[in-house]
Amino acid sequence: MKDNFSSQSNLYAKYRPTYPNELYNFILANCSNFNSAWDCGTGNGQVAGVLAEYFQEVKATDISEQQLKNAIAKQNILYSRQAAEKTNFKNDSFDLITVAQAIHWFNFEEFYKEVERCLKPEGIFAVIGYELFSSNEETNRVIDELYRDLLGPYWDKERYLLEEGYKTIPFPFKEIETPKISLDLNWSFDDLIGYLKTWSAVKHYENDKGVNPVDILSKELRQAYGERGVIHYPILFRLGKLS
Repeated sequence: MKDNFSSQSNLYAKYRPTYPNELYNFILANCSNFNSAWDCGTGNGQVAGVLAEYFQEVKATDISEQQLKNAIAKQNILYSRQAAEKTNFKNDSFDLITVAQAIHWFNFEEFYKEVERCLKPEGIFAVIGYELFSSNEETNRVIDELYRDLLGPYWDKERYLLEEGYKTIPFPFKEIETPKISLDLNWSFDDLIGYLKTWSAVKHYENDKGVNPVDILSKELRQAYGERGVIHYPILFRLGKLS
């Protein structure tokens, strides 16, 4: 798994969007037991923090030590630095395993072996993410210029899996039909800029060119977006059980 986010873990913790209650409610409604959950690729622990309200214990893993240092702290969350594909967890440990906005970085075959090993027989596995957001028409035009024109060559090849809505990833589980869920946020301009600077391709561009590409379009983006606006995220969501 690539570590693209350690260098900007403080921005990630502050600006990455959270997931809507509708998503969690649907996942929890499919869970039979609430003893233990594993949030894999936890990042700043935003999903782990929600799960901790419902499960007796939550194990949360990431390969980024800096991300874990910035993660949400709760008494029943145990963070550890471990690769998704190889953990020290016992067999049949978890009632729920989640991976949010991270599975495209994993080795699918090895990770799924770990899911099958660690998930209890009646457990639930959830893959979560979000697509490229949209806003007003002029903002969308500027974001498209940033996303495709400036950053196009700087996106990791795994990004296409997100663009395809996680529909093309292997999913060797008994799939549960999920509802369409979206997230609408009322963001300030600073929120928008802060989020854009968490993109992995932005960091790749900055390392190569010595300038942050978000800053290049900042003035144009402010004119398009204004001081506050609505951001719309389609949520990516797949749910399954062991076959």
